[in-house]
Amino acid sequence: MATFTFTLPDIGEGIASAEITRWHVAEGDTISEDQPLADMMTDKATVEIESPVSGRIVQLAGRLGDAVAIGAMLAVIETAGEADHPIPSASTPPTRADDAASAPTEEAAAVAPEPVIAAPPAPAPVTATPETSPHKVLASPAVRARAKALGVDLAQVKGDGPHIRHGDLDTFLRYGSAQGYRPPLSATSSGAWADEEVPVIGMRRRIAQNMAESKRHIPHFTYVEEVEVTALEEMRGQLNSGLGETRKRLTLLPFLITALCRALPHHPMLNARYDDEAGVVTRHGRVHLGLATQTPQGLMVPVIRDAQDMNIWQLAQAITDLAQAARDGSIRREDLSGSTFTLSSLGPLAGVASTPVVNRPEVAILAPNRIVERPVFVGDTDRIRRAKMMNLSISCDHRVVDGHDAASFVAQLKRLIEAPAHLLA
Repeated sequence: MATFTFTLPDIGEGIASAEITRWHVAEGDTISEDQPLADMMTDKATVEIESPVSGRIVQLAGRLGDAVAIGAMLAVIETAGEADHPIPSASTPPTRADDAASAPTEEAAAVAPEPVIAAPPAPAPVTATPETSPHKVLASPAVRARAKALGVDLAQVKGDGPHIRHGDLDTFLRYGSAQGYRPPLSATSSGAWADEEVPVIGMRRRIAQNMAESKRHIPHFTYVEEVEVTALEEMRGQLNSGLGETRKRLTLLPFLITALCRALPHHPMLNARYDDEAGVVTRHGRVHLGLATQTPQGLMVPVIRDAQDMNIWQLAQAITDLAQAARDGSIRREDLSGSTFTLSSLGPLAGVASTPVVNRPEVAILAPNRIVERPVFVGDTDRIRRAKMMNLSISCDHRVVDGHDAASFVAQLKRLIEAPAHLLA
């Protein structure tokens, strides 16, 4: 038998290292050529690395969250044939992602295939049972032992290939609560759910770093205003009635984006980016609208470029396309940067008010809250009518935006939303 040392290939210009966000294999697994080994995250993309040879995994580079330098050992694989690559010394472990800084070696590209962008696996429905499973579940002893300890039937776990791996089990555990799965109670927990340590790695770590930087540098203030959306909701219903298959149903977001695009030219300090190191505010003439989107990997902000040039139908399509690409992992890197103003919506979960965090280096972010129906007075009379009401919550960078500016901007949004014909005029 021989050992083959697979080094991390060059996965992008200027990339010195990549973070391990998922192992598709475990030590002791038998793998085939072109089988996925790991998902590696750089500051540009998540890349799926495949094995160039078949064999048995002898050694892996490190744990989830570790950084591996380009050209450094990613895996040692035992193969049939003469030895041509020594097993690396255990005295040189990988560094953590925050400390990684190694130069690429010349041999990296010679042993690895072209990487491909990996889409996150979708959760599988729980349908099969050991008695009804049409085939034997293929999994390594380590995966089987872990599944047994967790009380998971591997027949209920769907993998990317014929073998169930740790990553497939992780995905099932993440989404299993919606499919009826519950983790087993600890024998010493006295009936309480067992504690679980979740490493903050990959996209979750990037989100944590960005949020911390934003709150550390930006003195936030939040302003909340009440807006009636009765007329807007009536118009939206009329536009959605009798739609053919060629158009998306309109949600509230295209109307809000249209209102933003109408109001921002009158308040240029809100459609801006602040370089606090250079002490320069760039006020943008065009609206590149960031749309905060929840995905299985965490919060992403895809960007609708030149939103001011789109009508509500085009905006509806752009929202759908970008949100879907963000959730399935196919979104392009360039679609996640360059926004000048961000809209954050939780839909029915939005609550009555919120304090959104500014998407640095932008200076403002708007969050529409939940629509509620309640009685309101008609003008100056004692008559009461039913109305659909919604709050708008805006957070701003107080170094750049004054409270009067934020209030004036929201007041203009309120006028546009409450008289929605102006949005289509």
